[in-house]
Amino acid sequence: MTTTPAPPTVHTKEDDGVLVITIDRPEVRNAVDGATARALAEAFDHLDARDDLAVGVLTGAGGTFSAGMDLKAFAAGDTPVISGRGFAGLTRCQLRTPLIAAVEGWALGGGTEMALACDLIVAAQDATFGQPEVRYGLVPAEGGIVRLPERIPRNIAMEIVLTGEPLPAARAEQLGLVNHLTPPGQALNQAMDLAHRIANNAPLAVAAIKREVSERTAYDDQDAFRQQDQIIAPVLASQDAQEGAHAFAEKRSPHWQGR
Repeated sequence: MTTTPAPPTVHTKEDDGVLVITIDRPEVRNAVDGATARALAEAFDHLDARDDLAVGVLTGAGGTFSAGMDLKAFAAGDTPVISGRGFAGLTRCQLRTPLIAAVEGWALGGGTEMALACDLIVAAQDATFGQPEVRYGLVPAEGGIVRLPERIPRNIAMEIVLTGEPLPAARAEQLGLVNHLTPPGQALNQAMDLAHRIANNAPLAVAAIKREVSERTAYDDQDAFRQQDQIIAPVLASQDAQEGAHAFAEKRSPHWQGR
């Protein structure tokens, strides 16, 4: 008896010095499981290893960027966090190549954190960001706490992470989180235009700018992540964290115990 291998969940395509990386799990709104995280990490490594690839564009198939962590997979013991690299092999990884997020539809939880890990964000007018982890007994530990308060006013970031309520792309653009808003269905096209404008510039200058800006903030990021991890470790190990994931998978309201 032969088994058919699972179809790939990440696709890449080269376009004149730009590598498009597409998460292709539309049936689960491009939620990231362990296999998808490993495939994304491989794609990011490929981007950084090629001198002829000047810019990367990260997007999702089927009109959705990413719903974040695959909570059903998490409830079964699978994790999309790669040691030393973070969620989806990206959120704690310092790429040397500029990366643009092209966001359509939902970018929730880890989806927002992947976008925050990118250098630039292009979003459709009807796209939606958000950090709903608190509603599932979890914490936005892959950039939501560390990066979001640095990108938008602290009090607004606090409201987003403490309530778990969504952030419409139009509001995100007003707050400076999004570089460009596009009509629905045009985020990737606008991101590609932006990527090619960057790719047309002197490669050594682009690399130097990316490195200096990244390293200037990376040291603070790493310290912040270390402090954060100590604070949230008991939360991630709690019964409530498991209860939130199981409640999601079972389509019921969670029963919090505070332990």
